[in-house]
Amino acid sequence: MSWIWTLFVGAVIGAIATGLVDKRNSKGCIFNIIAGLLGSSLGHKLFGADWGGHLAGMALVPSVLGAVIVVAIASLFTRR
Repeated sequence: MSWIWTLFVGAVIGAIATGLVDKRNSKGCIFNIIAGLLGSSLGHKLFGADWGGHLAGMALVPSVLGAVIVVAIASLFTRR
């Protein structure tokens, strides 16, 4: 059951990052989940996991910052 919670939190983090970076082009739920989970991992490595609130084992502020980086990079490759 905890993996469902992790996927949900990853989707929310990805949706926040997508809304901050690329407001006009929604990329879908699967993209948000992947961006949120990859962004969480990247954010923890770059910014540490000691600050911000924690949900599903992810520090929220570094996770969103990492997801913003992931979405920005993905947006460079997916623009038409």
